[in-house]
Amino acid sequence: MSHVNRVILIVLDSVGIGALPDADRYGDAGSHTLANTARAVGGLRLPNMGRMGLGRLADILGVPPDPAPIGAFGRMAEASAGKDTTIGHWELMGIYSPRPLPTYPNGFPPDLMRRFEQAIGRGTLGNYPASGTEIIKELGEEHMRTGKPIVYTSADSVFQIAAHEDVIPIEELYAMCRTARALLTGEHNVGRVIARPFVGEPGHFTRTERRRDFSAPPPAPTVLDSLTSAGIPVIAVGKIEDIFAGQGITEAVHTKDNADGMDQTLAYMDRVERGLIFTNLVDFDMVYGHRNNAEGYARALEEVDARLPEFQARLRPGDVLILTADHGCDPTTPSTDHSREYVPLLVAGPGIRAGVDLGTRPTFADLGATVAEFFGVRGTGFGTSFARSVL
Repeated sequence: MSHVNRVILIVLDSVGIGALPDADRYGDAGSHTLANTARAVGGLRLPNMGRMGLGRLADILGVPPDPAPIGAFGRMAEASAGKDTTIGHWELMGIYSPRPLPTYPNGFPPDLMRRFEQAIGRGTLGNYPASGTEIIKELGEEHMRTGKPIVYTSADSVFQIAAHEDVIPIEELYAMCRTARALLTGEHNVGRVIARPFVGEPGHFTRTERRRDFSAPPPAPTVLDSLTSAGIPVIAVGKIEDIFAGQGITEAVHTKDNADGMDQTLAYMDRVERGLIFTNLVDFDMVYGHRNNAEGYARALEEVDARLPEFQARLRPGDVLILTADHGCDPTTPSTDHSREYVPLLVAGPGIRAGVDLGTRPTFADLGATVAEFFGVRGTGFGTSFARSVL
């Protein structure tokens, strides 16, 4: 597989493509992020994803099945337990997680919160599951008056700290997150500690783009570690560096939104000659899915689709472009949480066979095994490569 020089892997965060067979165990029966969003808005305009084979994977209003896709197409099931960003990305890079990361539907234990408050030298507000935008509406004014950070969680394995940038400067907020990360070990090893800075006045608070994720490190080496150990660059765009706690990453850039993520990816494509460019486009999930905004979700999909020709125009011989996701977040269901879904798998490039149906892969780790084979490095032992089917 030495003729593969670069892989551009773009995770469309939360763009699921139908409930997994065990979705009812997670409260997600009937979830289908793409199809339900399409129905909610009267159809999606995704001609470029359609040409890559998206319409061959499900009945998506506005995305007909292309009779001759330009690349390979399929879908992947999540083998790991859970439906969160961290475990989804870890599985994409070859890690199987048999147990979900801990969640806190009743808030964090009092003893843990006491230790956190002692460590940061101040009290806290909140400590219950909430929407990030709603909890700053509820507690933002009190936070500004008292200086106490707002701690909250969700259905995901997250410890989130919200603070007004004029009350707790951003670097101090990041330091609080690092303190929480150091405390959250063992049975409380949550997937991510997330800094949630905001600005504005009471009644008009807005979250800023300076969010940061402080993740638990992967429990074992990933395909990213194999690549970097072999001297193959791994470029992380968006929150990829955070998700992998910096492990297996040679260079990283954080982004403020989908448009910035695409701009940064294109810039790396112009200057990186070899390696993996690994991008997460987070707006689908963070801005629209969790807020049940189907119209915004649809618009974001169409905006990314409209820019795909820019990526395709930069593909060189030996390049592979892959689009996939890490879980679902159906904006049309009553839940505002992630949904346990299949994810799309779209593969294209100058050397990729056209029209290859990759079927339903039993694990996201098939992608990681394929990336490893593309570059001729050792995989993790979990997942089956489809490299020889597409080249």
